[in-house]
Order: sequence, then C-alpha cells, then structure tokens
Amino acid sequence: MGGDTIFSPISAIEEKSLAEQDFPHESIEPSLYSEDENDPVINGESVRDYVDFSPAERQRRKVYAEVLRSYEELQHKSERLEEAKSKILSYTPGSWIEKVAGMDLSDYDVPKTTTLLLIGPKGSGKSSLVNKISRVLEDDNFAPDRAQVSYDISIGNGTYFLQEYLIPRGSGSFCLYDTRSLSNDSSENLKMLKRWMTKGVRHGELVKRESDCSSLKGQLKCKAQKSSCNPSQVRKINFVIFVVNGLSMLESMDGDNETNQSYTDMIATTFKNPLLSFKDDKPAIVVTHGDLLSLSDRVRVRVHLGKLLGVPPTRQIFDIPESNDSAVALTIVDMLRYSLEHADRNLPGKDRLMKKVWFAFLDLPRQNSKIHSSEAAFFLCFLWLFLIFRL
Repeated sequence: MGGDTIFSPISAIEEKSLAEQDFPHESIEPSLYSEDENDPVINGESVRDYVDFSPAERQRRKVYAEVLRSYEELQHKSERLEEAKSKILSYTPGSWIEKVAGMDLSDYDVPKTTTLLLIGPKGSGKSSLVNKISRVLEDDNFAPDRAQVSYDISIGNGTYFLQEYLIPRGSGSFCLYDTRSLSNDSSENLKMLKRWMTKGVRHGELVKRESDCSSLKGQLKCKAQKSSCNPSQVRKINFVIFVVNGLSMLESMDGDNETNQSYTDMIATTFKNPLLSFKDDKPAIVVTHGDLLSLSDRVRVRVHLGKLLGVPPTRQIFDIPESNDSAVALTIVDMLRYSLEHADRNLPGKDRLMKKVWFAFLDLPRQNSKIHSSEAAFFLCFLWLFLIFRL
C-alpha cells in the first residue's frame, strides 16, 4: 500500500467476536446461500430459522449488518478520495441547489459564504474535527492546527469565544463555526441555540451562561475587553453538524446510573430541537473517539444513535475517529458533501413581494417620464418603511 495506513474494516478476530457477542450468527454479507439452493441463508441464518424472528428483530439485524458493511465499503471506495475532495474544493454557495418548482438561482437568498455550525457536548471533539477537516482539504500534514484543542476536558469548557474557520484557509466558499460546548442545563442550551439559529453567529463573540461562576464571568469579560478584534460580520447558519463523543455515548448506553443516562437524554433533547432542523432536514451527526472503541462498539453506537434520533445510521451518522488514513479522510469529505448539499437544498427563497416592489420602483421612470418628485419621494419613503418592517 506504499506505506500508507489503510483502514482495515474488520479483522478475523473481531469478526469472530462480533459473531459471538453483538451479532449472533450474522455475516458481513447481507445474503449468502448454502450448498442447498432450496435452503437460502440470510445474514448467516437459515430461512427456516430466520422467519422465526419478529419483524423488529429482523429490522435490528438488518441495520446492524448495513452499518457493519459500510466500514467494509469504505476500503473499496478510498480510491475515489481525490475525486470527492475535488468536488468539495470546487463548491460555491448555491451551486448544488436543486432547481425545482420553476425556481432559478436568482430566486434564492444565496449567502457569500455557506456557514456550518458545529455543536456538541463537552469533550465531543469539535475543535479536533476542525483541524482534521482542514488537514484533509489542504493536503498539508505539517500545517499547524487551527483550533485550540482542550488537553484535559475536566478543566474548563474549552471554547468560550465563537471561532470562524474558512475551509480551506483563505477560501470564501464555506466556513465552520466552532462553538462553546452544550450545557447540562437544557434551558441554557435552548437559549444559546435560539440566539445562534435566529440571529446568526459572529467570529470572536463571547458565549456566556447564567450558570457560569462569578470568577469565570470576570475572567471572560476581561478577555473580551482586551481583544482588539473589530466587530466581524454576522453569518446566518445554513446547516448544523452535531458532534458526539462515541466513548461517552457507549458509557451512557451501557451504564445504569442517572449520570450516564443524562448524556443520552441531553443528546436526544438537543438534537430534536426544531431550531436545528431546516425544513425536514435534521443535522448531520459526527461520532468521534472511535479509535478508543472496538469495531463492534462503534457499530453499536451508530445503530443506537440512529434509533434514538430517528436518522439513518449509514447515511447521516459519520464515524470519524482520531486517525489519518484514507478511509477516515473519505468519511470527512462525505460528511462535508452531505452538509453542503443540504445547506444548498434549504436556502430560503427571496421575498417575492419585496422583489416586485423593488422592480416596480426601478421601472417607474420608464412607465411615466413625467412622474412628480413628490410622488417619487412618497414611494421611496414607503419602500424604506416596508424594508424596515420586513427586517
């Protein structure tokens, strides 16, 4: 393989472990046949035995097999990495819009830069994800990390100021926004997310919470005052990427105490908040820290998240561990493609009434060259009031 580290989806030992533990009698292949053509085998089970499963159990086994097979497919698709990267690098806002209902690009409110918001609990790996994405698209393994990564998540909350990262550096096509971690208090999360999703985000903006202790508030206020950064542009959020720590998720799944369960509850409650959805499209999900888990546990986490959040685990949940092989790079590119496609698909249409008023104003001189200045002034005043009211 030319010295490159290639992701091995499953070893013989892990396959045996999966068969004995999480996936009894299941094979990687979705449908195999025994020597007797009249006795087909499905997921390693004779049809005679398979039909005894309940519909829910059949569906569970099918989903597990699909997720497990997705790791195998990554290895075979890794040769298309450069082609996939080229598509991301050639992206411009609105270029992937599906023109439906007779609408054209000019009918949409297309941003200058598509903005993807990263959210997630404490220690989920949002800042690390920014660095990984940047490295994959810039092809520079020696470039310094762009986002500050917390070494010990037990100390502090990591990111306190919103950080904008143009991807790749210097490009204006799309950007990632690294944010402060979600709180254990759902009301605080709701307040924070509502502000971002309705009013937009701004680079360098301090994110404060009511639950912050007085000493922390003082330190953050001092840091904000010392910042020499001028007020930056407010960007409207175009799509959301929800980052989840796979190790914490697994502990929550297997734990039976209230602390473990609270992690799952917080993920589900936040994810299902309508503020994060664009029409019917819910956020993309990135699972991190998979390098600390076995393959069987990584599959379990994706399947569990899919069921918990009501999304397809093979198409909307992206497993991105802390490694630099081609399969992980391809997963990162696929996640960005998914996010940008959905961002374009849900761009709001321009206000047609406002367009009609504006074009009517521009067409007035042609329609009536003798229009009085008082009438023009009245119309301008009306247009100004209309715009203020709409905004």
